[in-house]
Amino acid sequence: MPGKKEGKRKTKGASLDIVPVLQKFLKTYERHCAQSGTPVCPAVQRDLDSSIDSEQSLRKFVLVRPDNSPPSILLVSLEPLLMTIRDERYTLGKEICIWGLQLSNPEMARLALFLESKGRATCPFTTLEIINCKMDPWSLGRLGKALQSSCLCSLVLDYCRFGDEEMESIFSGLEKHPRLRSLSLRYCGLGPQSGQRLGSLASQSAICELHLEGNHLQCSGALALLRPLAEYAEMQGRDQPATASPDTGNPPQPLQTDQRARSTLSQTAKLSEAVAVKTTSEKKKKRKGIRRKVKGLTEAGPWLVKLFLADNSLDGKGGGDLLEFTRTLTCLIRYSTHLREIDLGNNVLGETAAGDILGALRARKTGKLPALKITVTPQISSDTFRSIWKTGKKSNTARRKKKRARS
Repeated sequence: MPGKKEGKRKTKGASLDIVPVLQKFLKTYERHCAQSGTPVCPAVQRDLDSSIDSEQSLRKFVLVRPDNSPPSILLVSLEPLLMTIRDERYTLGKEICIWGLQLSNPEMARLALFLESKGRATCPFTTLEIINCKMDPWSLGRLGKALQSSCLCSLVLDYCRFGDEEMESIFSGLEKHPRLRSLSLRYCGLGPQSGQRLGSLASQSAICELHLEGNHLQCSGALALLRPLAEYAEMQGRDQPATASPDTGNPPQPLQTDQRARSTLSQTAKLSEAVAVKTTSEKKKKRKGIRRKVKGLTEAGPWLVKLFLADNSLDGKGGGDLLEFTRTLTCLIRYSTHLREIDLGNNVLGETAAGDILGALRARKTGKLPALKITVTPQISSDTFRSIWKTGKKSNTARRKKKRARS
């Protein structure tokens, strides 16, 4: 008992020690803003004051332009905040969020230096959010180079419009990244040409969550994204007997076709090497669960767990083969042991594709693979929509209530 009381006292003292640190941080931040002639960000000041009052460390910095501020007012700047983090050697910050700002080249250069420090930085960011911000090609290129050596686990670039050259710099920076778990590129203007790079990225990195809502990948871009993932899943599933669909009684159609083999030969070779190395260790760890395996992951994937493709013009119009996309998607659903959630909402796939998805979900269930939650458009027959919804993963809340009721 006395030992527990001493532990509580130490914890309380540690929380009190953060107050002068944050107070000094705020004063230094205000000084740097004054020296640079830029206003103090109200969100940063509010969060610092709140952390001081609650005697808690501040782990998330949110830099945002004040609401309803006239154009004549000077914009909030990122540089004073980064300079304060450096000067005060504040090591408790893990997330930095930048919303709706015009980021200059000096600001991006300083941010890049922070990201490139590989653990030696005074603020080792693991999450970076740059949402609805304007950056010129030089800034985006500099960010891409910094990503190569960053310690980021999550990167969000939603509502930032990219050209092909700028997007390529981001993809190159994330290629074979060993730490990044979550990537979000919502409403970034990605077209079909980005599909192949996204597929390579998802299959050769540690990414578990990929958010691509609101782009224009179309079936051709989505097909290029899913193809290496489906191939990898199918190769893993060859050791197990093929599972027939409960509806038709027919075995699943093999994904390998001459056309696909020609277009993805190089990618398959790379994945085959990865499979040969990982097969033994994965069989031993299969029963330990996906969360534990992903948490300790230090090598390239594919490890995709959640894929969000809502509102991407997946309707067979404007180019792309809807049939081939559906076959690749259903192959991934049948065989992938990592996948847990797919969002295809607001895409008009049609009744035939929806029926194939339902058959793949049932085959997955029969094969005793982990449950998969899938979201589709309601613009299909109510019976098919309801069946897909029921076959998908049920909420954990309902399961917990059942367990409590039984106990």
